[in-house]
Amino acid sequence: MTRKSIVCSFLLGVSCFIVIGVYGENMLSRTISKGNYHDAIRGLHSFKTSLTRHDSIASTTSSSFSPSPSSQPTEGMNNPKEYHVTSYGADPTGTSDSTDAILAAIADAANGLSEEHLMEGIRNLGGAQINLEGGNYLISRSIKLPEAGVGNLMIHGGTIKASDNFPEEGYIIDLSPSSNSSSSSYNFEYITLKDLLLDSKYRGGGISVINSVRTNIENCYITHFTTNGILVKSGHETYIRNSFIGQHITAGGDQQERNFTGIGINLQGNDNAVTDVVIFSADIGILVTGQANTFSGIHCYNKATGFGGTGIYLQLPGLTQTRIVNSYMDYTSIVAEDPVQLHISSTFFLGDANIVFKSIHGVVNGVTIVDNMFSGSNQGVEIVHLDESNNSNFHEIDQVVVDRNIVRGMKLKATVAKMSMEGNGSLWNVDFNNILIFPNLIKNVQYSLSSVGTTFPNHALRNVSDNKVVIQTNEAVVANVFVTVDQSGVS
Repeated sequence: MTRKSIVCSFLLGVSCFIVIGVYGENMLSRTISKGNYHDAIRGLHSFKTSLTRHDSIASTTSSSFSPSPSSQPTEGMNNPKEYHVTSYGADPTGTSDSTDAILAAIADAANGLSEEHLMEGIRNLGGAQINLEGGNYLISRSIKLPEAGVGNLMIHGGTIKASDNFPEEGYIIDLSPSSNSSSSSYNFEYITLKDLLLDSKYRGGGISVINSVRTNIENCYITHFTTNGILVKSGHETYIRNSFIGQHITAGGDQQERNFTGIGINLQGNDNAVTDVVIFSADIGILVTGQANTFSGIHCYNKATGFGGTGIYLQLPGLTQTRIVNSYMDYTSIVAEDPVQLHISSTFFLGDANIVFKSIHGVVNGVTIVDNMFSGSNQGVEIVHLDESNNSNFHEIDQVVVDRNIVRGMKLKATVAKMSMEGNGSLWNVDFNNILIFPNLIKNVQYSLSSVGTTFPNHALRNVSDNKVVIQTNEAVVANVFVTVDQSGVS
């Protein structure tokens, strides 16, 4: 009896194996020919799994099998799709123009069935992907989505370069609406541009993101632009990360550095973030004219400030609301016009790179510059410099803290200073002009007087003006005076 059971089990196993092989071959040949490879694999996997259950073995015969219901695509379901541009005729060698082929692939993705929406008026394309397959593609006009009002789309995995007749003011990838499109208050949402090398061939810019929301630009290399490497205008929440941006391909010390032009990243919108990005050549590394942006892990070694360049330029006087942390300003300075609510910390400034407050209307309010490192060439460059060349001195100054910075080879400037003075007399005049940033501005003074000998003199703070503190005793004594002053106005 036992031997018969073993033989039956063996024969049943062999028959199931044969059926699986036959059904799998038939299923794959049928479904792959229709271009639905992934559905076929999922169906085959579900079917094989069902055969391992005792109830399936008991109820299934070798002459009739069908996939379990769970393996069948749900009717109306929006499955993510991948569109390979070479299937549309794109040339991965970069010899012939691939503009129409890439746009055709994007058009098919954008026209995919979708019953779901993201923001109002923006269709969810379900994670559709435009796969460049590691090719090198030549284009003669911008790669644009065919209409506004779509989202959840990725373009990734290849090189796109401009042709010699590419429009000089165009962008390789342009996320702006077409002239005849109508959509919600935002053009696009959740568009991802990833693993791309974009070469503008000195004809225009790299990426333009206009009035869109939640755009991801990740692991991109953008070069040879004349306008902007990346332009962000209106909209909000564009995240730029892990990318390399430079007008000229160089690793520093370029003989043509004085001639660098263009802007690496031009942020004309709010609530964006730039993290772990290198800007290795441009006139301005990052130009900011929108509020509430944050920068972290930025390495700017574009045109040196000594040649007229700027690392990060905050051109929004009166309401900056910018945070710059854990970055590296490599011979390039940070310039802020009338900064209000600006935070800079844990950043390294090399080669006399510094921070410049540029007066437009004489306002600086709510600024913290703390815990940074400065390294210079002993030329007397101030770590924080006031630019009042616009014939407007800073006069509205409040809540400004510049403190705890480490300085080597540059001139330390701060809003908090401490000094001690030893002498024999009745008058101590302590001058803080060499270290305090703002002239004739001391909002708080603390001092102590330690006399030598047996006398106990009376003493008082007699005067605070021109960044000088005067302390007087009622008689001549040998004493040490310790004074702390603060320009910040922060209690």
